[in-house]
Amino acid sequence: MRLLKTSRLILRPWLEKDKEPFLHMNQDNKVLEFLAGPMSQEQVNDFMEYQNQQLKDRQYMLWAAELQETGELIGFIGLNYFDKPAHFSPAVEIGWRLGSQYWGLGYATEGALASLEYGFNPLGLDEIVAFTVPDNLRSRNVMEKIGMVHDEEGSFAHPRLDPNHKLSQHVLYRVNALDKCRK
Repeated sequence: MRLLKTSRLILRPWLEKDKEPFLHMNQDNKVLEFLAGPMSQEQVNDFMEYQNQQLKDRQYMLWAAELQETGELIGFIGLNYFDKPAHFSPAVEIGWRLGSQYWGLGYATEGALASLEYGFNPLGLDEIVAFTVPDNLRSRNVMEKIGMVHDEEGSFAHPRLDPNHKLSQHVLYRVNALDKCRK
């Protein structure tokens, strides 16, 4: 079982006990503001199964993020293989989704920095991308805090959404291993 630890978080594979709190989190209107809709129990189960399999196949995943102090699940943070039709695909993306009560406390930044470090060394990835809708300023702020750069010409329509959907357009951020080494 591959874990990442930070000063306050444990990033770990998904467990059966995570299903209920993760489902609840993914039905919170604040969390859903920049998502296409709530997740069903079946979608939660499929997501967790896919991520745990991805860890076995690729040595990375969108890890379940829990507080070290309490063991409480706060969401996910980590790396994900992105192979949907997009000009930058295939790619490894970094992502996070936290329960709204955990926003603004630095958890996304803390876990994302650990995930980037893991992606570049020991995994040896050349580049990691991130994307979100233009109005998701909280997420964009995390991207910039962890050293990602907005690709001004990289905007794209997310392939999982209808092009006319209000959340279809996404901005792209990138960071490569050489950039991280220079900092």
